[in-house]
Amino acid sequence: MCGIAGVVSITPFANAIGIEQTLHRMARLIAHRGPDGSDIWHDNHAGLAHTRLAIIDLSEAGRQPMHDVQGHYVLTYNGEIYNYRELREELQAAGHHFRTETDTEVVLNGYRQWGEAVVDRLRGMFAFALWDEREKRLFMARDRVGQKPLFFARLGDVFLFGSEIKSILTWPDFPRRANTEALHQYLTYQYVMPPISAFEGVEELPPAHTLTVMPDGQFRTRRYWQLPVPGQAQDPGSFNRAEAKEEIAAELEEAIRLRLISDVPLGAFLSGGIDSSVVVALMAKHTAGAVKTYSIGFNHDEFDERPYARAVAERYGTEHHEFVVEPDAMSVLPSLVWQFGQPFGDSSALPTYYVSALTRQHVTVALSGDGGDENFLGYKRYQATKAEGIYNHIPAPLRQMFSALIGKGNSGPGALKLLRRMTRNSTASESDRYLKWIGMFDTAQKSKLYGPALEPHLTTEAGALLDGLFTADTGPASRAAWTDIHTYLPNDLLAKVDITSMAHGLEARAPFLDHKLMEMVARVPGGEHLKGWQLKSLLKEIARPLLPADLIDRPKMGFGVPIKNWFRHELKDYLADHLLSQKARQRGMINPATVETMIQEHVSGTAEHHYQLWTLLMMELWFDMWIDGAELPTRPSVPNLV
Repeated sequence: MCGIAGVVSITPFANAIGIEQTLHRMARLIAHRGPDGSDIWHDNHAGLAHTRLAIIDLSEAGRQPMHDVQGHYVLTYNGEIYNYRELREELQAAGHHFRTETDTEVVLNGYRQWGEAVVDRLRGMFAFALWDEREKRLFMARDRVGQKPLFFARLGDVFLFGSEIKSILTWPDFPRRANTEALHQYLTYQYVMPPISAFEGVEELPPAHTLTVMPDGQFRTRRYWQLPVPGQAQDPGSFNRAEAKEEIAAELEEAIRLRLISDVPLGAFLSGGIDSSVVVALMAKHTAGAVKTYSIGFNHDEFDERPYARAVAERYGTEHHEFVVEPDAMSVLPSLVWQFGQPFGDSSALPTYYVSALTRQHVTVALSGDGGDENFLGYKRYQATKAEGIYNHIPAPLRQMFSALIGKGNSGPGALKLLRRMTRNSTASESDRYLKWIGMFDTAQKSKLYGPALEPHLTTEAGALLDGLFTADTGPASRAAWTDIHTYLPNDLLAKVDITSMAHGLEARAPFLDHKLMEMVARVPGGEHLKGWQLKSLLKEIARPLLPADLIDRPKMGFGVPIKNWFRHELKDYLADHLLSQKARQRGMINPATVETMIQEHVSGTAEHHYQLWTLLMMELWFDMWIDGAELPTRPSVPNLV
């Protein structure tokens, strides 16, 4: 795992020393991604930078940017190709020679052999840029699911790219202006959705896409992979559950085995949920010594899964480590804002940042359970989506009677609140109903929240981005999961894991995101994952021989943070000081009176606005760091975390 950056110019570089200095600056800004060394390369039209986190072939021969044997191509690459040994043998049989044991050289020779089609053969996570010195052409690619990020920008005759936005922003005179369309998106989803970014002029290459920059500066993108629509690929009548369970279990075990390939120590994140626990159980089967496991917790029982993580650790004899996150963890917020480079509103980035710091003290690679919920239907909203589909087929008079029976409001048991929410959503389109479950601010709320700078966007629905995803010919729950795989998974979960782990020079690997496993799971009819309304029904059957029954059958907790309590007590002043500051008021993005009311209601306990307030806080901190200052911000000092 590494960091990459670079520049391509239509016209020859006028100042070789200047381009070298710029490439070194680009590399320094992402040095955390590759603490084992950095290097640059350039000719008259292109410059590549690389920071290295050595995982496979730790020798100096593995340094990048890397040339092929003939000197025609040069590559800067970030990622891991888990089938690189198999591809290496195939390439050697075709006559290619290798000087290293790295997967980097496999990508390089693979391009020589197969051209742009090399991406179809790669099993893993990656983002890379390859410069063709003869054709003066740049080829870039991003992995199928979006585990590794890749941003780019066009500025006059220059094309810039990088693993993180900050490398692009260091280009001389690159304007740092907020993209208000992106902020409109962010206040719906808590993240910005590719291809745009929070900065005007900076784009993100979507997952499963390649981008080719031609000698004249024109570029084209191409989608090279699409996951089959979940539940659509197989006739439910011909589905054999026992056979599918056996095949999926074997493919999952193979995905985990492949991700144990490493020349450095590795371990696993262990949350205490089913996904990470299954990963640890199967790691133990293929690991000679004790698996190293790492958990994070809180001094609030409703958010603390450490007891379940300990049970798995004890069952498999792991070398287990834990850390508790306290309210003073907010001291790392400047570091988070700097690392992400654009607003990111998922508060679980905070504990993920901490568990990555803890893990990096012991290992360089950690396996995770990311992707299990999206592939095997593990979120409560999938049950709700299925229920809404059934509810909408009930005659209208009966629906009205039921709605009157359960009443209105937000008080009462959790199940009652969910039923009320479902009935309120029932008349909306399927994509709008989905947004009601995952969205942060709806249009009505935005009309009160937005200041003059954002008000023009009230005429456009941020949720319209989802409409094309809800046309898939499958069940409602499978459509919701399909949407999550294309939006929430890459832009929230995977962005969070990449940024917070790489902030500490830690590589995170996700077996559930192996594309062969995902394709196999997608062939399962959607109803098989919600058998009897049970979430993750199929995965739970696979897990039963491996895990304690009480862990499998307990309600899902999620990876939450007790910010509701923090904002009412220890952090209420911090919140008000930032969201109601003079700078925030003058910015014109948000109506300060609306924000002040939200804070008062939350602190008094008359309403719960903690997730919305966190989303606004992270946007304000981003403005303060990335937009307000005249100079590009430097990395904040990181407090002693563990």
